Amino acid sequence: METVWREEDGTRLAATVWRAGDGHRMISSAMLGGGIGPARWVLNAQVAGAYARTDPVVHLTELAASYGLEGPGVGMLTAASVSRTVRRDDGGVHVSATVGLRVPTWAAAPAGAPDPELAPLDGASTTSRTPGTVNIVVAVPVPLTDAALVNAVVTATEAKTQALLEAGYPCTGTASDAICVAAAAGGEPEVFAGPRSTWGARIARAVHAAVHAGAVDYTRYLRTRD
Repeated sequence: METVWREEDGTRLAATVWRAGDGHRMISSAMLGGGIGPARWVLNAQVAGAYARTDPVVHLTELAASYGLEGPGVGMLTAASVSRTVRRDDGGVHVSATVGLRVPTWAAAPAGAPDPELAPLDGASTTSRTPGTVNIVVAVPVPLTDAALVNAVVTATEAKTQALLEAGYPCTGTASDAICVAAAAGGEPEVFAGPRSTWGARIARAVHAAVHAGAVDYTRYLRTRD
């Protein structure tokens, strides 16, 4: 995974690019390339906090082309500092996470409660803003069935929430979090990826370590701004 930079609207912004190549099946909640299927690359691009574009998929497609990414891939956006991406490994599982927690959120909020995530910021569109997001990329060196891929997302999400709570953030994440789990293609696939399975446990530990470190780093970052 490499870090690349671009100038956009007078701001220098980072992105991470993983040129995985052929031989991977991915599951993702990302706007670009979401769902389950083969993918050759993963892009996690930082945008300004007051992101005002209403065509994020087009934007991601443009960015992917500018970085020479071809074929199917996964693209995510975040207002978190991508240059502060945290990477952790466990038993062959590789995880990277960008952690931005400007608006920590409980998943099950009361109906009708005011949502600060949707409050306009400096005239930004409420439909396209990404005000502090936890984006996670997981790479697993073994094939997983579709069910195990879904299970891996659940496991990673549970580990993310555990890490945020342990880091002192009373939330399950943010309203704009995204995830991508990439598994090797070919061979006999693993059918389980729950937290007590061999690969699920490794996913959980690596995600927990990356998100916890990212949350602690985000807290330090906020203190330096005060």
